[in-house]
Amino acid sequence: MPTIAIVGAGPGLGLSLAKVFGGHGFDVALISRDQNKLDALAGELAESGITAEGFAADIADTDQLTGALKAAAERLGRIDVLEFSPHAGLSMTRPEAVTLDNLRPQIDSLLYGAVTAVQAVLPAMLEAGSGTLLFTTGGGAINPYAMLADANIAQAAQRNWALNLHNTLADKGIYAANVAINLMIGTQAPEGVPHRAPDDIALDYWDLYTDRDKAELLVG
Repeated sequence: MPTIAIVGAGPGLGLSLAKVFGGHGFDVALISRDQNKLDALAGELAESGITAEGFAADIADTDQLTGALKAAAERLGRIDVLEFSPHAGLSMTRPEAVTLDNLRPQIDSLLYGAVTAVQAVLPAMLEAGSGTLLFTTGGGAINPYAMLADANIAQAAQRNWALNLHNTLADKGIYAANVAINLMIGTQAPEGVPHRAPDDIALDYWDLYTDRDKAELLVG
């Protein structure tokens, strides 16, 4: 069975991605901070016949994240798809209020976490000559929002690197792409707020995985 590792897995988009890829025969490694929540998600997936297991790690902790991905590969087999979409929290920081202290948690989770995750899975992908790296950012990575300046900085850096990976890994059999989600993820939202159900968005990731022809998808 192929394996997808979902870094930043939760009950929203992460669970929907697990259902879509698991429904197509993937085993699922779920990675986030809370083991109890991961176990609950894995149990829900098991009810649908999907093999899933949770591996707890703080995404901002290099050793923990590397260890979780290593353990996932040992338990479920080589990671064929890495999907990276952790949530570092929203601090509502305007550009002029950005400091090293409020920027560092975003950089540690979103940028350094992405680099750590890729370093953990890329060698085996290169050896096999195949693999997929899917990154998730907000729309502010492309067109920044004034109230989310710290998150936008980290996501823009992550996006830049994802596009660079797309350009340099294709001839090695590895597909990399960024998904920029520029709307609220959910089945409901306040009046006038664009939104889309996570189950629907997850299908876009499957299309990226199968088509392998875009460096980036803007949702919204």
